[in-house]
Amino acid sequence: MTDDKKGLMQRLRATGWGAIVLLFAAGVVFWGGFNWALEMTNTEKFCISCHEMEANVFKEYRNTIHYQNRTGVRATCPDCHVPKEWGPKMIRKIKASREVYGKIMGTIDTPEKFAHERLRLAQNEWGRMKANNSQECRNCHNYEYFDYSVQGRRSNQMHQTGFAEGQTCIDCHKGIAHSLPPVEQGIGVERDAVAPDVLHPPVKKE
Repeated sequence: MTDDKKGLMQRLRATGWGAIVLLFAAGVVFWGGFNWALEMTNTEKFCISCHEMEANVFKEYRNTIHYQNRTGVRATCPDCHVPKEWGPKMIRKIKASREVYGKIMGTIDTPEKFAHERLRLAQNEWGRMKANNSQECRNCHNYEYFDYSVQGRRSNQMHQTGFAEGQTCIDCHKGIAHSLPPVEQGIGVERDAVAPDVLHPPVKKE
């Protein structure tokens, strides 16, 4: 092989390795940027940047034990509404893109519209949690580590019976972080569901 051909081959090899290194670096930057943007949408600050969330469900959530409690451990919006596993998280994000359409169209941009859609929205989320065995609940509340001896008698019995029958958290624990729409829950002390007029009393005209 002539010196010219040897030089050409060396340059091609150098260019090839340079291209590989460049592509790798670009991939790292792209992947890092993608994950950074993804995690930015997984913050409570992002969730309540829409007034529809801040003025309705976030206000309710602030009055619950998941927001403030004796241990200081708080479950934020994405803890309950966004799966941690990569695949389910991507599926959830794709489905959540419909919420952007709802934002643009003003589907729930007033308290009255939100109250009207509350049951449908709640049922969608209950269905999602039922389908994944309440995974977001069980990220923190793993029933395998329950100490039934320190639970109340009723909770002790209901938990063990429910798990034995294949029930999941959301079957019984609706309305944990947000007010219930007018729906029969079937457990606990009887109480009226939160109707639209209770959440947002009509303004009396003078």
